[in-house]
Amino acid sequence: MILWDEIAIETLLAESEFILKKWNYKEVQKFEKLVSERLEKLALNPFVGLYNDELNVYKLVISKQTSLYYGLDENSKSINLYLFWNNQRKPKELMKILER
Repeated sequence: MILWDEIAIETLLAESEFILKKWNYKEVQKFEKLVSERLEKLALNPFVGLYNDELNVYKLVISKQTSLYYGLDENSKSINLYLFWNNQRKPKELMKILER
């Protein structure tokens, strides 16, 4: 089961809006297809992402520009999506969000 944190929804929408402003709707559709494909793979293999011991999160690259950060709850057998991150942003901002 995949569970979405509110910030995951917000950051996915923000990334789609950014792509739309910078390029066009066709690129947004490509991005959304990539997200869908990665989530399907994630559902089949939750350990597909790179694990960060320090933050206790996984990172899954969606595209060169975007990564997904998520965690696993082994008790409920769920995948918790935390946020979508534009890789061009400052890493310090990411750390502040993930250290919550």
